[in-house]
Amino acid sequence: MDVNIKGTVIASDEARVYDYFGIENANPKAVNNAIAKANGEKLDVYINSGGGDIFAGSEIYEALRSYNGDVMIHIVGLAASAASVIACARESEIAPTAMMMVHNVSSYAEGDYRDMNHQAEVLEKANKIIAAAYVEKTGMAEAEALKMMDKETWLTAQDAVEKGICNKISEAHQAQT
Repeated sequence: MDVNIKGTVIASDEARVYDYFGIENANPKAVNNAIAKANGEKLDVYINSGGGDIFAGSEIYEALRSYNGDVMIHIVGLAASAASVIACARESEIAPTAMMMVHNVSSYAEGDYRDMNHQAEVLEKANKIIAAAYVEKTGMAEAEALKMMDKETWLTAQDAVEKGICNKISEAHQAQT
């Protein structure tokens, strides 16, 4: 069964608005529904997303990690931000023309210096939870993952495989005749 992680990664309760306007999106409810429908059969997850909500991405990541069937993640375009976390959930392959991007979590804040200091602390903790996916997938040290995020690192297919964020570069498949 195919599962698409395309467009912005959003919270499930926002999907209705995106769907109304015909805006491609990936949300936990849709992914969980696909997983339930698959009922143990192999999942092929196709990613082409610039990312989005880190908590929606985390929920999708965990749903794929916990699935009791085989899962193959295919990065077919871009797996950036929250989508790069989803890509770390299981075995993955990346198209030779695809890229991944990892970066620090961002948000908006308003208020006085105490609010800004608090928001900075929250963002630093959020970076660590995102880094945990890279650490688990690759075995790299947390400090290395955080450094990669600090630099907003763009990875070619070869870079992603060398870092261990992807398992392999995908090969062309011959059409059946």
